Amino acid sequence: MAQFTLDNSSTFSDGQYPVTDLIQRMIEEAQPGDTLVIPAGRFLTGALFLKSGLSLYLSQGAVLLGSQQLIDYPLIETRVAGIDMIWPAGIINVNHCQDVQIYGPGTIDGQGTVWWHRFWGADQQSGMLADYSARGLRWVVDYDCQRPRNIVVYHSKNITINEITSRESGFWNLHLCYSSHIAVTGVQIANSAGPSTDGIDIDSCEQVRVEKCVVSCNDDNICIKAGRGKEAAERGIVARDIIIRHCQLNKGSGITLGSETSGGIERVLIEHNRFNGTGVGFRIKSARNRGGFIRDITVRHLTLTDVTFPVMIQLNWFPQYSYGDKGHLADKPRHWQKLAQGVDGEAGLTRVSRLTLEHISACRSDEAVFSRAFFIEGYPQRPIEALTLSSITIAATEFGKISGVNSLVFNHVQVSAPTATCDNNDSYER
Repeated sequence: MAQFTLDNSSTFSDGQYPVTDLIQRMIEEAQPGDTLVIPAGRFLTGALFLKSGLSLYLSQGAVLLGSQQLIDYPLIETRVAGIDMIWPAGIINVNHCQDVQIYGPGTIDGQGTVWWHRFWGADQQSGMLADYSARGLRWVVDYDCQRPRNIVVYHSKNITINEITSRESGFWNLHLCYSSHIAVTGVQIANSAGPSTDGIDIDSCEQVRVEKCVVSCNDDNICIKAGRGKEAAERGIVARDIIIRHCQLNKGSGITLGSETSGGIERVLIEHNRFNGTGVGFRIKSARNRGGFIRDITVRHLTLTDVTFPVMIQLNWFPQYSYGDKGHLADKPRHWQKLAQGVDGEAGLTRVSRLTLEHISACRSDEAVFSRAFFIEGYPQRPIEALTLSSITIAATEFGKISGVNSLVFNHVQVSAPTATCDNNDSYER
């Protein structure tokens, strides 16, 4: 086993000179068990591809700066928001690997502003989003707008990611996909205002543990997914045996299951997490063409402060994004066709069952902070089965809504809600 350290002379460490080829050459020359050390400095890089048996250590003061040129991220086979397709690689890629460690107090900075502007413009109201929406194509713009992720783990196993900081990703920060036996501990996610800048996405993975992470972003803080549409349903690659515990969730949309549920999600434990100023606490989201299942979920010992929706389940979430137009697609890209091929009929209604939420407390630091205690909407045709709410105390603005549930159990649930529930508060698209 050997340790290799990147040259941190001013030529390489000022963030101006691309060092992608230099770092990749060091990766290729390393042997199993070796450690590649990124020293203090600012190193500009495009996509890097790690290999089995390698450890990547980011030293204190080390910053890997993501290139802002799309050409520096080669197109590869991957999955994007539930669809298997060709898309740009991430900054750090762990593809078809095993026994890889990424750790240390350093930072991966995606320099995401250029990618955010590509999606929604400098004013957040233009860019590709405005163009596509005006043409009735809101459902496809996220997939056409190519934006790099900071870290992608794909078809890999025995992966450890510890202590590093991921910030300002162009798209998702940390994407774990089709992988198993992964530990993510002590990671800091710090994204400011970018669209779809999820913190940690666990996508059709097994045996995943996320612990002691601090996540602030502009979408789901931590999300469990299992593919979108007909292809994912037919493959049936389940997300299962996942633990999320002792994390701090700040800005963002909380801990979410979905909306990509087509392959199924089961055996999830979410416990001892704290939320501060988060849009949502625990959330399930799906759509009427996703199918799949969500079952055997335990959520316990959550502490929420100034959270808008402490408990949210929406099974017909964000229709403009969730439902594509099936007509006139013969000459369109393959991923457009996949997006339009949902799970049809009753099979498209996600089966949600055996959920236990217990020992949860939610409060507001000020009466001016809005909060809706519950927003739960199951399908009338296929209700949520066996939802237990136990030992829950919520101080909110309004109680909210609960519908589409069979076998709903309230056990020691206390809600303070001084105002009437208002229909105008039903919308939450992130």
